[in-house]
Amino acid sequence: MSEPILSVRDLSVTFDVRPQNAWPWTPSLKLQAVSGLSIDLQPGETLGLVGESGSGKSTLARAIIGTVPVSGGDILYKGQSLMAMGRQERRKHRRDVQMVFQDPLASLNPRMTVGDIIAEPLVTHEPDTPRKDVKSRVGELMERVGLLPNMINRYPHEFSGGQCQRIGIARALILKPKLMICDEPVSALDVSVQAQVVNLLTELQKDMGLSMIFIAHDL
Repeated sequence: MSEPILSVRDLSVTFDVRPQNAWPWTPSLKLQAVSGLSIDLQPGETLGLVGESGSGKSTLARAIIGTVPVSGGDILYKGQSLMAMGRQERRKHRRDVQMVFQDPLASLNPRMTVGDIIAEPLVTHEPDTPRKDVKSRVGELMERVGLLPNMINRYPHEFSGGQCQRIGIARALILKPKLMICDEPVSALDVSVQAQVVNLLTELQKDMGLSMIFIAHDL
């Protein structure tokens, strides 16, 4: 068996929480969001995380992408500890690990066109990419996720929830990541659209060789 692309070892994430209506001098409480979790994810594999609200699923996702501090344990990406990564290594990690969010419309900047939203990660990480190449890549991804390229100059409010999630998926894919974390990506969508988005994610995983963590509230 090949080396896991992602290994989580005895992971703990704790937050300081101030009690409601507490006095300013009242000590904060410790909220254990994740405790002693260990998982392995192989290249090209899908790992499903199912649990009720507040069970720590989204916290785990954010710890893996590096936006939540870890209290204990370790996260290894391709055998390298996330906690031991330097600035350049973390930047590469952010390229390789992308996320699709639960609320598709809220995850998109309403003041940016769809083309700019999808292109933003590429422009940020590869600022020297010629503009025509950026536009070409955006157009290709829009077609791949089921959006017409002539929609490139429209704004998020002009799209349905399912279309907005397709925009979010295209944005996550533009850097050609190795791992994609889908945090309840269909829970905010109509039932009729949920299967379409799940089928799209399955096709993209096969075509691009993605590893995937799929977070859901229930099966």
